[in-house]
Amino acid sequence: MDSTAAVMILYFLAAIFIGAYSARYARAVEDFHLAGRSVKGLILTATLTATIIGASATIGMSGMGFREGLTGSWWMLSGSIGLLVLSAFFAARIRTSGCSTLPELIGTFYDQRARTAASLLILTSWIGVISVQIMASGKVLGALFGHEVLFMAVAAMVFIAYTAQGGQHSVIRTDLLQMTIILAGLILLFTRSLGHGGLALLAGQSFPTSPGRDAFGVASLVAVVGSVYLVGPDIYSRIFLARDPKTARRSVAAAAVLLIPLAFIITTLGIFARSHFPGIAPEQALPTLMMNMLSPVERGIVGAALVSAFMSSAATPLMTATTTMALDLYRRAMPGSDAENLMKASRLGTLLIGISALVLAIASPGIISTLLAVYTIFTGGMLVPVVAGFYREQLGLTSAGALAAMVGGGAMALVYGQSYPLAGMCVSAVLLLLVSALDRSVKKGSS
Repeated sequence: MDSTAAVMILYFLAAIFIGAYSARYARAVEDFHLAGRSVKGLILTATLTATIIGASATIGMSGMGFREGLTGSWWMLSGSIGLLVLSAFFAARIRTSGCSTLPELIGTFYDQRARTAASLLILTSWIGVISVQIMASGKVLGALFGHEVLFMAVAAMVFIAYTAQGGQHSVIRTDLLQMTIILAGLILLFTRSLGHGGLALLAGQSFPTSPGRDAFGVASLVAVVGSVYLVGPDIYSRIFLARDPKTARRSVAAAAVLLIPLAFIITTLGIFARSHFPGIAPEQALPTLMMNMLSPVERGIVGAALVSAFMSSAATPLMTATTTMALDLYRRAMPGSDAENLMKASRLGTLLIGISALVLAIASPGIISTLLAVYTIFTGGMLVPVVAGFYREQLGLTSAGALAAMVGGGAMALVYGQSYPLAGMCVSAVLLLLVSALDRSVKKGSS
């Protein structure tokens, strides 16, 4: 066994061990899904950051750096902007609500019909998000050992196993390990790549716009990707775990600040790859640097770092989708279920959702294209109803308006999102206000 394989096996065993160890803390439903709502600031910041630094922020964003230069960093910088807005205006209010999921919060804004619609949209969309992380794991492990599809399955089974074992406790504890490995691996790869090319490779790079991304392209990315961080169920799932509203607000802001230097480091790695290996596919930038710039042991460390990024960013969406399925759909469909049945349904749901994501990953075309499509549809249907929901009384919003906004905005994004990425949000806003006004008028006339 070579040293690269040894490091990767050690990492997988550590993740599984942490999951098994954490299962002792996840016997009750609230512990499994919410970690007792007792997570402190430093740990919350780490798990939030580890959740964000996934396939799009590594493989995808380095590929954007390969194609367009430093403006590729706008993917993660857009997320940072979304988080800062979330921290300033909404994080404390979200934690104060006492809700367990984003659909439940939407239900408090409108009604149970809106909660169900949001649950279905999140569940289907987040299978796509999980699939992207599995796909990226296959790319990295395939570069190291070959057999890309086989290693998609291996990585998927590992994070599905530890998530099903310990729920949020497992996800949080593995995130702490993974965040440490991610930072160490990225710094190591950046240092080695810098030694081969130096910062002179950045001379002439254009920012904040470039020939590959004009001002409208930047604005569209900020609107679509930033909105996912503003109303993303994964981000909200971390906020619901915070021990108090102040911890939630501060941790979201801290994560936003941490993303800024990481955005430029990862994008610069894509620029380094284009300089040394111009003939490769953009999304092979990090795997190619890893294979050509590092020793076997270092390849194992960076490979573990990248897979850590993907698995941490897969486990949280898997947990988010599982919690939505169990608490927003199953528990309401089966109101007589006791805690034992709900736990069984949660663990079975984790397995089924993870396998569905694996199947989708094998058939998906690419990381950024898949994730951008999912994000566009999700934000088209969810952004406006969620943000406006905090001001529903002042705006006179109704459940009928929210349902129309979710369905109409999501459908518009599905059909036209690739050509007009903001179309879904615009249609959603119009439908929310117009249908709410009509609904109020009808109710007033019938009273």
